[in-house]
Amino acid sequence: MTSQFFTYNKGKVIQALRYHFITRKEIKAMMIAVNLFAIVSAAFFFFKKISPFAFLLSSILWFTLMIAFWYMLPFIIYKKSGTFKDKFKATLGNDDFIIENERGSRKWSWDAFSSTMESPHFFHLYFDTRSFFIVPKEAFPGDEVNAARKILVSKIHK
Repeated sequence: MTSQFFTYNKGKVIQALRYHFITRKEIKAMMIAVNLFAIVSAAFFFFKKISPFAFLLSSILWFTLMIAFWYMLPFIIYKKSGTFKDKFKATLGNDDFIIENERGSRKWSWDAFSSTMESPHFFHLYFDTRSFFIVPKEAFPGDEVNAARKILVSKIHK
């Protein structure tokens, strides 16, 4: 199955990068820990066990981490990557996945991918926990999205 040529929409890519970060185990654990810390510090402040300054510092820590993971990190990665400015075509074959643009193409066997994830606008194809490729669902018109989903699920085993 071959997709149409596609480009990346900045807003949708930012949202897909957020999905990527939120699904990482280490980031989930850190966010839970920071949120628990914020709740505990709010409770301590309410019961006057800590000073307003300590509560202010914990709140600043919470805001900083949330802003970093929700806004800064996705925008930095989007800005650094030239991939999101190109026009691509994806081919989901029986034995491999091919991505091509006007400068060339690259082919990976399905074994090269460790897992797949689906977000509202993209299919995320993971090589490992840190490197991945996203393919917009818009590249597959109509019922081809369902066919692409079936191919990805059958070919990429977790």
